[in-house]
Amino acid sequence: MEKIVIENIEYEIIKDYKNGYNKDEFIKKCTDYFYDFDYVVGDWAYGKLRLKGFYDGKNKKSKEINNFDNLDNYLKNNCAFDCSYFVAKRK
Repeated sequence: MEKIVIENIEYEIIKDYKNGYNKDEFIKKCTDYFYDFDYVVGDWAYGKLRLKGFYDGKNKKSKEINNFDNLDNYLKNNCAFDCSYFVAKRK
């Protein structure tokens, strides 16, 4: 999969569902708020990219709401049905 560097942080795109990954939009939306997370998930709603940060389940900062193990629940309950999305993993 593709690798991308934003502000000296390397990410690997580990999932690109329904062509949800757009490099330019990801770079534009990925602010310093997301730099601490182990994963950044981008989903599309109404033509706009939304980002959400997640921690690996082993990370001490992980809580139920941002635990990557709960990604399927997030996609099901907080995103448009069968929306395009991508997952970027911090290296």
